[in-house]
Amino acid sequence: MNATLTITILVVEDTPSERELMSHYLHGGGYSVISANNAQTGLSKAIECKPDLIVTDVVMPGMSGFELCRSLRKNPITASVPIIICTSKDQGIDRLWGMRQGANAYITKPFTREQLISTVQSVVEQHG
Repeated sequence: MNATLTITILVVEDTPSERELMSHYLHGGGYSVISANNAQTGLSKAIECKPDLIVTDVVMPGMSGFELCRSLRKNPITASVPIIICTSKDQGIDRLWGMRQGANAYITKPFTREQLISTVQSVVEQHG
């Protein structure tokens, strides 16, 4: 399916190795990737570049991924962009809170290439 070639994903992750790994997996899955190393930059890039999907970490300096979700949902330009939270916070309450902040899916680190790609595909199909 070549539809993935037109899908742009914004990766918001403050750890360079994690950001590189996610970008590598997504590129390998046929997606176009832009990235940001913190939530403030991620918010600006989301408004400016209008990605088809956003993958964000939770624990970042300054604004958290949860705050980023809320900000994205409040902005008319980004309100309908699907969000996947990808974090090491694996407690049920974290997952519940993430979904309440507007996330469409929640995956925990460490994740496999298959987990990331299948979650992205699932969310893209739901919002296609």
